[in-house]
Amino acid sequence: MNIIQIASEAVPFAKTGGLGDVAGALPLALAREGHNISIILPYYTAKISPKKFKLKDAKTSFKVSLENTDVEGELFTCKVTHNVTAYLIKQEKYFGRSELYQTAEGDYPDNAERFVFFARAALFAASQLKPDIIHCHDWQSSLVPVYLKTIYKKHKSFERVKSLLTIHNLGYQGSFPHTMMPLTGLGWENFTFDKLESYGKLNFLKGGISFADAISTVSKKYAEEILTPEFGCGLENALAYRKNALWGIVNGIDYAEWNPETDEYLPSKFSRSNMAGKAGCKAKVQEVFKLAQRPEIPLIGIISRLTSQKGFDLLEKASLELMKMDIQIVILGTGEKKYHELLLNLAKEYPQKIAVRIAFDNSLAHQIEAGSDFFLMPSRYEPCGLNQMISLKYGTIPIVRSTGGLDDTIHHAENGFKFSVYDPKALIACIHEALSVFKNRSRWLALQANAMMCDFSWNASAKEYINLYKKMLSA
Repeated sequence: MNIIQIASEAVPFAKTGGLGDVAGALPLALAREGHNISIILPYYTAKISPKKFKLKDAKTSFKVSLENTDVEGELFTCKVTHNVTAYLIKQEKYFGRSELYQTAEGDYPDNAERFVFFARAALFAASQLKPDIIHCHDWQSSLVPVYLKTIYKKHKSFERVKSLLTIHNLGYQGSFPHTMMPLTGLGWENFTFDKLESYGKLNFLKGGISFADAISTVSKKYAEEILTPEFGCGLENALAYRKNALWGIVNGIDYAEWNPETDEYLPSKFSRSNMAGKAGCKAKVQEVFKLAQRPEIPLIGIISRLTSQKGFDLLEKASLELMKMDIQIVILGTGEKKYHELLLNLAKEYPQKIAVRIAFDNSLAHQIEAGSDFFLMPSRYEPCGLNQMISLKYGTIPIVRSTGGLDDTIHHAENGFKFSVYDPKALIACIHEALSVFKNRSRWLALQANAMMCDFSWNASAKEYINLYKKMLSA
């Protein structure tokens, strides 16, 4: 198949989160299955080095009509592997900025304009490639399925093409004032409750949900959860209407990057058959965070955005009980100011128990994954989650709330521990159960071995996507 992935970010070019990881790794896994893959993304000139990626000017310019203005763009290409090519959309006004979507002051005020342009520009690039499948990711490319069924309906390049929209996090929808509708070039007949309108606003993601041939989310449980008011973020009815076209496929992990046998960031390597090096990794984390280097004390790692979605309001309520336990906690991440202050104050009051680094640090993230005994993810909701799957590879036992991808990938007392009720008492009880197993040497080693045998490589996920593509084409 000739498959096009359209995303607003993709590793190794640009990344703000899990979307970038998926949009970078999935094409490689699909290519390994023998398919021809193209990735279309914005050319963020402040982030992407043309020299590093050996970008080539495609000598192709085009114009996109935005209301009463024609905006010019250029196309650049880069060979990723022998059958994966990236196409980068250059438009300096929209994509020559310090960040992808927002600054500390908030979202860029012209995001609607930027990603209308991107959707139209991506379709220009796609029209040259004769695709079978156009696979779009999140709200930033959600207008592509809309255009395929409207403005580009009779375009010869797209006569047989099918579109898939993957929702990585329903909390981000691309919702804008209805006055932005003329920017899209679509008629007002598309601004209705069953198309692009949502609570009086223009909603890019709802448009994608309404017009895509199929919709997927990044775990099977999340595909069920988003049909409910609790997790549907206002789009549960639109999703329920498309329920028969909705699929859940768990994300994969890039084991070329996350592998304790080869991880370049670790002071000592280890494997399931030889765990000796994990002790050195634990000692290194304790040293970096200025905690007592006690191998017998359970070390709990957290790498996360510091937000309520990730369960930090729950941790706040449980913090005094946690500080009574004979444990150490290390936390790496950035997020909401109130949680920065909460965690730093806790670390100041209990320096022997908890240490915090308010930062993004990739090498330290690898060290925490390898050196911790447990990895804590008490999320309120989690579409997929990657860290729990990474932790398994390192014999670091996840403690999670049973939501979304956390519920799909962690099996209680088999490869980790999980609790259901979003309540501090349930969290504390789950941690106590995990600590009791840690103290039982034979049970602990068996649990680590089970965890490290789990396979969440991209190969299995890619095969599921290929099966979905084939179903779409045969429909």
